[in-house]
Amino acid sequence: MEIKKVGVVGCGLMGHGIVQVAAQAGYEVVVVETEQGFLDKGLSRIESSLAKFAAKSVEKGKATAEDAEATRAAAWSRITGSLDKNDFADCDLVCEAIIEDLEIKKALFAELGGICKPETILASNTSSFPVSVMAEASGRPDKFVGLHFFNPVQLMRLVEVVRTDATDPAAFEAARAFGKSVGKAPVGCKDTPGFVVNRLLVPYMTQSLLMLERGDATAADIDAAMQFGCGHPMGPITLTDYVGLDTTLYILEGWVERYPNEPAFIIPEILRTKVAEGKLGRKTGEGFYKWDGDKKS
Repeated sequence: MEIKKVGVVGCGLMGHGIVQVAAQAGYEVVVVETEQGFLDKGLSRIESSLAKFAAKSVEKGKATAEDAEATRAAAWSRITGSLDKNDFADCDLVCEAIIEDLEIKKALFAELGGICKPETILASNTSSFPVSVMAEASGRPDKFVGLHFFNPVQLMRLVEVVRTDATDPAAFEAARAFGKSVGKAPVGCKDTPGFVVNRLLVPYMTQSLLMLERGDATAADIDAAMQFGCGHPMGPITLTDYVGLDTTLYILEGWVERYPNEPAFIIPEILRTKVAEGKLGRKTGEGFYKWDGDKKS
């Protein structure tokens, strides 16, 4: 299965990054949004990011100004924006990066299953939903994978490539090769809750909040312990603030509902309380810490 043309559904936070790295890697890319305003905003972010990449390559001596501009222009020329999902008809791979709502994703894939050519690989960038459920909705579970990129897509090296019991090994390998071709380090895994990273990371964050809730240690001391004792770039409570308390709660609620007998999936009351108070972390200026932009205050 050779991938030459890529489709991306959604040009928001994750979608615009996926579009950019695919175009920079030489793929023709079609990105579809629901409204022109959303599309324009996403394309503007890509254009700005490509310009920054070009400037940095010159600054670091990796390219001349002329070559950097040619590379930027070439990547930009490979991107086509659209409001019509029928433009995915001749794509070899279509990846969704829309709102984390399972029913909306299922409806999208049911539609894409009828639009795309039979050999097209469909992929979801979901971070928390079962890939198999969306695969079934698509009508082509053998050509379905998870492609979970990390934010910001342009900088983060990892992509999780997720297979279900029905995934054709050739489709899985093609998706994995695509991840490598766009400069990522692809890791494969089964369709398990949270895949690899979030399955380990979210329970770790949860345990730090339970420690805080019990009064075992302060937030600052818990964070310092993991930074200086384990070499983590930031502690788990700072990380929770950075990810968003509402996002963390949303993931945990979904897991608890779908896997009620999994002891690692627990929702700390302190998390529910903060979200109810509207203290969602860095993005609202306060969570477990107070924030001034990207800096804790």
